[in-house]
Amino acid sequence: MNTGIPGFETRQIDVADGVRLHTAVGGEGPAVVLLHGFPQTHLMWRHVAPALAGHHTVICPDLRGYGSSSKPEAVGEDTYSKRTMATDIVRLADTLGHDRFTLVGHDRGAHVAFRAGLDHPDRISHLAILDILPTLDTWNVLHGTSAVVAFHLYLMAQPPGLPEQMIAATADAFFGHFLDAWSASPDAIPADVRAAYLRASRNAVPSIVADYRATATIDVTHDQADLDAGNRLTMPVTVVQQDWGRHLGFDAAATWRPWTDDLQHFTTQAGHFMAEEAPEDITTLILDLMKR
Repeated sequence: MNTGIPGFETRQIDVADGVRLHTAVGGEGPAVVLLHGFPQTHLMWRHVAPALAGHHTVICPDLRGYGSSSKPEAVGEDTYSKRTMATDIVRLADTLGHDRFTLVGHDRGAHVAFRAGLDHPDRISHLAILDILPTLDTWNVLHGTSAVVAFHLYLMAQPPGLPEQMIAATADAFFGHFLDAWSASPDAIPADVRAAYLRASRNAVPSIVADYRATATIDVTHDQADLDAGNRLTMPVTVVQQDWGRHLGFDAAATWRPWTDDLQHFTTQAGHFMAEEAPEDITTLILDLMKR
């Protein structure tokens, strides 16, 4: 059973009242924080993290509500807002003694990283975003039948109750669907890792839904306020994503430009789980970003 990232130690680190992040830490040098996506845990970085650890302190937490991290009840819309989850990451870095760090996020972790870059620009030296658009833009590019590809966004945006019940009743089938449909290389997620992802996700249905529900509510409000105020990401930003723009009819690089002063945008032939399908490419992309 694959239980961790080779050569890394795991710690439970307090980041808020009643919230601890299960975190794998390895290496030594300038800090890089790697944030996982859905329906995954920090294990998605099992290839990239060791490759970076030769010259960097690499920090891989399970996000609030995921994996072995705390899963507080969503008592309000802020419990799983990306602003709150981004603050978790900054406090994690504080505890580990890092004033500034490179931040890399995939999928859900990329939404957290995006918010951290806007809210804490003095803390984030470089920012890498893997396979998302900003929350506000995600909703804006989904139109008509093309939105079917993002059915889960609409399901988990519904009021509390029914989404949680439906997903919990078929948890392995639901979460497994995304592991299958979004991968261009099925062998990239071996059976033991897949089992770990499914187990972690079935044990976190309420908090995962709460995370997604925030993306249809408070996260949109926060993005719109920043856009209206002209707030932009001030650090070097690298975005790599599948060519969703061609499929859904939008210019992905152009969609990102209003948000950043220093953008490099790439498309990949790998599937959504690119850190597992093309880890050498993602490692190189991160190292190149840190040279800017």
